[in-house]
Amino acid sequence: MRRKALILAEGVYGNTDGKTAHGLVRRSDRFDVLGVIDSSFAGMDAGEVLDGRRRGIRIYASLADALGEHPDAEVLIIGAAVAGGRLPPGYRDQVLAALAHGMDVVSGLHEFLSDDPEISRAASDHGAEIVDVRKIYSGWRTFYTGEIDGVDSLKIVVVGTDSAIGKRTTALMLADALNSRGVRTAFVGTGQTAWMQGAKYGIVLDAMVNDFITGGLEREVVRAYEEEAPDAIVIPGQGSLLHPAFPGSLEILTAVRPDVVVLQHAPGRSHLDGFPQYPMPDIGRYLKLLELITGRRVYAITINAEGMSPRDVDEVAADYESKYGVVSCAPLQHGVDRIVDRLIGDFPRLRSAAARISR
Repeated sequence: MRRKALILAEGVYGNTDGKTAHGLVRRSDRFDVLGVIDSSFAGMDAGEVLDGRRRGIRIYASLADALGEHPDAEVLIIGAAVAGGRLPPGYRDQVLAALAHGMDVVSGLHEFLSDDPEISRAASDHGAEIVDVRKIYSGWRTFYTGEIDGVDSLKIVVVGTDSAIGKRTTALMLADALNSRGVRTAFVGTGQTAWMQGAKYGIVLDAMVNDFITGGLEREVVRAYEEEAPDAIVIPGQGSLLHPAFPGSLEILTAVRPDVVVLQHAPGRSHLDGFPQYPMPDIGRYLKLLELITGRRVYAITINAEGMSPRDVDEVAADYESKYGVVSCAPLQHGVDRIVDRLIGDFPRLRSAAARISR
């Protein structure tokens, strides 16, 4: 049963630092999102602000305003994913107010709220719980063994040319689309937002000691394989291979050794997330780099359409298809059916699974 939650995203819902809030507004099997708190967009629909799709989730100016309409809210989720992972200024008072109301607090920050004496004491005084998602994984000590070689499911990894670019959203859409076509597909999360969305399998990569990241990921992929017997397993990347502050996905690519790599790109971005002094590298550089790392050509290019018109997106997708010889689409504009069609056409196991449901 999903718990009723409010998301604290003050000052970040309109930018990439609000990516945790964005993911939860789009979907969560763990929480029923009642509202978002960000005074910049008070009174607006969170879905319409996010991507133009009304979702019936209102944005409030404060926790008090949100509780005025949703006094039954059980959880306050920190929806900010800011660089450095510290509790943003102004959040402490609202966290303490939520605890005083008897609400549990869920945080994916690097700063563990349960280690803060004042916040911890407030939780104890009011019978509330603090869940630091990254803390759950910080003590994992599973070393890589190579057991993943026995996983014969099609392994699909979605990486990005930048951080906060939509890798997890695209991976979830691919998993959903494959499942809807009769292809049994498991999703293995790699970050704190996936846990909040209710992912059954996964790690929080940047909460773990580096030596044990690949082992933890291997364990979860193997567990998904043994428990679900999936035809395919979809795994989102983290950060970006060429981002100086958020380098990521190399451990995922080397541990999983994917059969299929999907590359997510934001053609409208001029620079790497959070660092205007670093221009976005050319997409061709990523294509070459990924082929060198995995020994496989990128299978599809997906587009984050921020800052682009629908017509521009269509033109860029057509250009990528012509130039690179791959399927290209914007998941939030076009869906991912064309990628799924190609996967089913190219891989006999997926084709057989899809054929079973169509009979």
